[in-house]
Amino acid sequence: MEENPKKRQIPDQYNGKTNRDKDLWGVFKVMGEFVEGYERMTEIGPCVSIFGSARLGPENPYYAQTAELARMLTEVGFGVITGGGGGLMEAGNKGAQEGRGKSVGLTIRLPFEAGVNPYVDSEYHIDFNYFFARKVMFVKYAQGFVVFPGGFGTLDELFESLTLIQTQKIAPFPIVLIGKAYWQGLVQWIEQTMLAAGTISESDLRLFYLTDSSEDAVEHITAFYKHHKIAPNF
Repeated sequence: MEENPKKRQIPDQYNGKTNRDKDLWGVFKVMGEFVEGYERMTEIGPCVSIFGSARLGPENPYYAQTAELARMLTEVGFGVITGGGGGLMEAGNKGAQEGRGKSVGLTIRLPFEAGVNPYVDSEYHIDFNYFFARKVMFVKYAQGFVVFPGGFGTLDELFESLTLIQTQKIAPFPIVLIGKAYWQGLVQWIEQTMLAAGTISESDLRLFYLTDSSEDAVEHITAFYKHHKIAPNF
């Protein structure tokens, strides 16, 4: 029986001759985002990346706490990096400006995002097309992560940083989870399921710190750097 000719057809997107030039130019676009990010971020100085939901606005208690914590970080000498969007990202940049610190926004082009929030310093705004290039900048130039309640994107950034430290691709740095009521279920699952199954080590539980207190979070970060050098992570 003759094979169905449709099964033998190679889709255009897999035809190397048809799409080779497009793929090669895509490599240069990726390189361009890395070059711009490295060139601009290296001049900013020590920062802490703050992550959290774009959906939690000023009416949410975490908004005020995010702004408070960001302000406190600037008062001890750190700049603040966020994703530059709304919600808790906006709160982080707002607090950084209130503390007269550097307010960095690494935005991503998405169809449902409104763009950069008004509290990002214009000279510290970088717009990305690729999530992976943007995430490199969050990690490379941050001296710590503070993670407020958020969705899939926040979890992605949290677990990537934990993986990089766990696999010794970067040196350890402080990772603080804010909001026991929000994160405790996840922490319990990590302890009771992942650790119990042997898929992580007990030492991995010490890669993050859970608290409700802004003061406690800032103290945890500053205490770390009493014994460690501040430098880019790779």
